[in-house]
Amino acid sequence: MKTRRTPILGQQVMVEGLMTFGKQESGLRTLDFECCEDVAAEAFHGDFHVQGMRDGNVYMTEKPKRHKNKPIFREDNCSLSHGKDKRYYFYFSLDEDQLGQLPEKLVRQASAVAQKVIRELINGRGHRR
Repeated sequence: MKTRRTPILGQQVMVEGLMTFGKQESGLRTLDFECCEDVAAEAFHGDFHVQGMRDGNVYMTEKPKRHKNKPIFREDNCSLSHGKDKRYYFYFSLDEDQLGQLPEKLVRQASAVAQKVIRELINGRGHRR
């Protein structure tokens, strides 16, 4: 067995190991890699784009972290935020069993957020990033 005691983070290193492909009862695929070398690496987790090829090769690229916009105004079921792309986002969510209340809650809460925006504009404190 090979021994590599130096940390491998920040550089590309090839290691030998065994890869196991599988599929759960739910239909979701699994892929496990077991390294056969003594390697010192920093543990991590993340979201990846994974491409499995017909010949068994697997390519993985980590996706960038998702930036969450901080809400400017909030109500019970909605929020208004301003994105880095200089766009405003209004988000509304409601449980399925409250469908009958959706029109009333949406109108009331969207109106409340709109009134808050109007007050900020009148007071000259409009949100700017």
